[in-house]
Amino acid sequence: MDDSEDLLSIGTFARRVGLTPSALRFYDDCGVLRPARVDGVTGYRRYGAGQAARAVRLRQLREAGLPLVDVAVVLDGPEEAAHGVLRAHLERMRRNEAEARALVERLLSEAPEGAEPRRGWVRARIGGAELASAVRQVAPAASTGNARERHPVLGHVLLELSADEVRLVATDRYRLAVRVLRPTEFAGGPRRVLVDAEAARSLAEWAVRQRTVELECGGDESEVRLRSGTDAREVPAGCAADRGGGAEAAAFPDYRLMLEGLEAGRHRLIVDREALRDAVAGRAGVVSLSVAGGGTGVREGAEGGRKACLVSRETAPGEAAAVSRETAPGAPAEQTLTVSDGGREPVRLRLIAEGCGLSIAFDPAVLLPALEAGVGPDVLLEIASGERPVVVRSADQGSFTTLVMPVRRSGTEG
Repeated sequence: MDDSEDLLSIGTFARRVGLTPSALRFYDDCGVLRPARVDGVTGYRRYGAGQAARAVRLRQLREAGLPLVDVAVVLDGPEEAAHGVLRAHLERMRRNEAEARALVERLLSEAPEGAEPRRGWVRARIGGAELASAVRQVAPAASTGNARERHPVLGHVLLELSADEVRLVATDRYRLAVRVLRPTEFAGGPRRVLVDAEAARSLAEWAVRQRTVELECGGDESEVRLRSGTDAREVPAGCAADRGGGAEAAAFPDYRLMLEGLEAGRHRLIVDREALRDAVAGRAGVVSLSVAGGGTGVREGAEGGRKACLVSRETAPGEAAAVSRETAPGAPAEQTLTVSDGGREPVRLRLIAEGCGLSIAFDPAVLLPALEAGVGPDVLLEIASGERPVVVRSADQGSFTTLVMPVRRSGTEG
């Protein structure tokens, strides 16, 4: 690019190409859209006008639901491989279209009009399906069984209501899930309340059929309800407690401190979420994730410092160089994410990776719910070390974050 070309700030470039600044940062981290220049002091990203066409094509591919590993093939791979990826994706979309359309039509036909405002309660209005999705993502992180009996507060979902956002948080100390919702209306002051995880799931089953719901919290610790029009669902007595009702909400772990204390991830792995979920499912005990190799599988970024490696989606042991349905002829296949142990044969997955030479282990009962709770075709794992919490998130939903604790393996370094 000509050094004389005017560079655009990340905000200006984002508006021009129809992407958010957070998405541009993510795509920089993934190596699919590097900025033209990064200020060495401030870290500010600058983009050239000539990068707009690539950014728009990237946005279009993502809007079509293409995973990032396939996006990389379309943008940078051979034409034949790109056409193959697009044809395969089109066929998957055709198979899913009828079912998705029928589901949406049913939900729309069942949704009543929105609720009228009420006074005397802290009230936040949010989408019913959005709230149900948040509960589905967060509630699995709540404690169950003996662990809940030892620490009852961990069997709840924490709700934090304010004018700017509604947060849902759950943790069993081995994983942490946080989802942020934006209310369209809010009345009253900030409120912090705990709701039993099973009660939250019950409310979500009702909320998913409503167009909008009002989450209301009264002065009494048991007064928590959802409303939609004239219909309402109460949280059962004993299943909710706010700050004014005792120490229960205050005893909930300080999740903000946990998030602020995270180290920067030395490894970033972007992989097909469903493929990784299927590779982990059915394993018991400890499941190992390892990234090995490099060589021709490395793609150098515009700044030359970070590496993004692209390999095949799934290959059998001993067939690392085999081309899967999504792998371009001649595409790099030197580096793989191998999922092993836990009583199943190893599975190798295609990924985009920053940082090579990684081995880490998880309890599949902890990792699998985090993968199932994700949204979109891709999952990003940010790994600082084998002993620190691993961040699990997606490019398509920055409002949802999960932390998962790895486990130590006998005779290996963390």
